[in-house]
Amino acid sequence: MNLQSLENLSSRLGAELQKNNMFFTCAESCTGGLLSQSIVSVAGSSRWFGCSFVTYSNHSKSKVLGVSKDTLNSFGAVSEEVVSEMVEGALRESKANLGIAISGIAGPSGGTPARPVGTVCIAWKLDQASTIRETFLFEGNRNEVRYKTVFKALEVAIELVN
Repeated sequence: MNLQSLENLSSRLGAELQKNNMFFTCAESCTGGLLSQSIVSVAGSSRWFGCSFVTYSNHSKSKVLGVSKDTLNSFGAVSEEVVSEMVEGALRESKANLGIAISGIAGPSGGTPARPVGTVCIAWKLDQASTIRETFLFEGNRNEVRYKTVFKALEVAIELVN
C-alpha cells in the first residue's frame, strides 16, 4: 500500500461525489493530514473537497470541532464516541455532504492493553444519515497503520456514496 493506491481511491471517491454533486470533508488525528493529502493529489479535487481539519490534540478536537470535553474524558480520544463528534463538527463547519473522522494510536508507543498500538476509530457520515463508526486494529509500523487507516476510510466512503 502506497500513496498511489490512496490517490486511486481518492480519485474514485471524487468521481462519485461529483456525479452526485456532493462535497467532502475530513477530521484527522493520527493520520495527520494523510487523507487530505491523498485527496488533494487528485487533479480537480477542488470541485468536491473544500476543507479538512487536523485536530491532533484533545484541545483542538474540542475547540475546532466542538467535541465535548465530557466525551473526551469519559471515552478517550481514541473512541467511536469521539470520532462521531469529530465528523459531526467537520460537517457542521464545512457544510460538506460526506465526512470522515479518524482518531487512533499509530505507535510505536502510546498503546495500552485496552487500546494497543494500531487501534483506530473511524466515523463516516453522509448528509442526514446515521453516523457509521467502527474500531479497527491495524498491524504494522506507524506509517503502515496510517496508510491502512486512510485506505479503509476511503473504501467505506466510496461504498456510502454509491
